[in-house]
Amino acid sequence: MNLIHALILAIIEGITEFLPVSSTGHMIIGSAFMGIASDPFVKVFTVAIQFGAILSVVVLYWRRFLQNFQFYLRLLVAFMPAVVFGLLFKHSIDALLENIEVVALALIAGGILFLFLDGYFERQSKRNTSIDDVSLPKALNIGLFQVIAMVPGVSRSAATILGGLTQGLSPTTAAEFSFFLAVPTMFAATVKSLYDFVKHEGVTFSSDQLLLLFVGNVVAFLVAMLAIRSFIQFLTRHGFKVFGYYRIGVGVLILILWALGYFEGVEVGNF
Repeated sequence: MNLIHALILAIIEGITEFLPVSSTGHMIIGSAFMGIASDPFVKVFTVAIQFGAILSVVVLYWRRFLQNFQFYLRLLVAFMPAVVFGLLFKHSIDALLENIEVVALALIAGGILFLFLDGYFERQSKRNTSIDDVSLPKALNIGLFQVIAMVPGVSRSAATILGGLTQGLSPTTAAEFSFFLAVPTMFAATVKSLYDFVKHEGVTFSSDQLLLLFVGNVVAFLVAMLAIRSFIQFLTRHGFKVFGYYRIGVGVLILILWALGYFEGVEVGNF
């Protein structure tokens, strides 16, 4: 991986992490087209740059993170199902992470679901809700939806937004709670990825690798800030149908590229 690769992957991460389109699928396509071989550092890089993306949430919504304890309690309750299921089913999840076809099929299935539920999304958009309407039971249910996103290609954002909608939240509130929930979830994933790299590889990062991580996080941070603002505006005007069509298109593209052998040497890893 070189600096250009790092810049492009960071841009992909920043754009797709908070959209319901699966950053995993886009990372796979980007890596395949650039011919990036999967190695331990590439895997840790694609997870570690999530730190820059989640920092954008904290900066954009900093007032929320200075509010009462109830806000953090909601996030903790929603975060715990992912921790529990991740520990219990780690090996099964790791097996799915190596299967590119699973990513493509999950993208397509999620896209079809979005199209079928478009009318439901439209009805929910007429609700006037806020984060204060997220009770602890609702937070737990949204957290259970996040568990579904452990299947690569489902999209953490898509799963948690859908979970919020099922709990009576408006699309905007559901999206914002999804952003907030990303902070502990992705921070934990980043820390674990860095720890595993140092532990299993038995080495520290080289100066070149540290530079790539720094640049990747800065770019992911800046791009994610723009993506979050644009997503909320787009969501209030157009809803989710376009994301359904887009997911189906990306899923089909991955299957075509996979059939043509473009993904030889490319692993899903921990994208």
